Amino acid sequence: MSKDYSVNLSVQQVLSLWVQGTVPTLQHFTEMWYWVFLWCLFSSLFVHGAVGLLMCVMLQRHKRGRLITLVLISAGFIASLTGGVITSAAVAGVYRVAGKDMAPLEALVFGVGQTTLTIIISFSRILATL
Repeated sequence: MSKDYSVNLSVQQVLSLWVQGTVPTLQHFTEMWYWVFLWCLFSSLFVHGAVGLLMCVMLQRHKRGRLITLVLISAGFIASLTGGVITSAAVAGVYRVAGKDMAPLEALVFGVGQTTLTIIISFSRILATL
């Protein structure tokens, strides 16, 4: 019985939710981390792009509106990117330690879920009470 040691690290495979190999799951830590992180990255890009467009429209008459938009969107995206790297590694580590394989749809749920939780925590005032 031979094991399949191919690692699925193609962006096209991640977006299509297609795993190459004999077993249609993510088995390695690197695969799991990468897939969850990419879904978090793409969902975060979508949210920050929409908010950036809204900010440009709302601040178009402000003297420094475009600069404010650029700075705030950049800071927010970098913060969510850093958090996404860490939490994706944590999720992949838990799966790997538990010896469980991850389905591609689970990676999507975890990645988009990270962005969703970031939005919920940002809009709720939980952090202000700490």
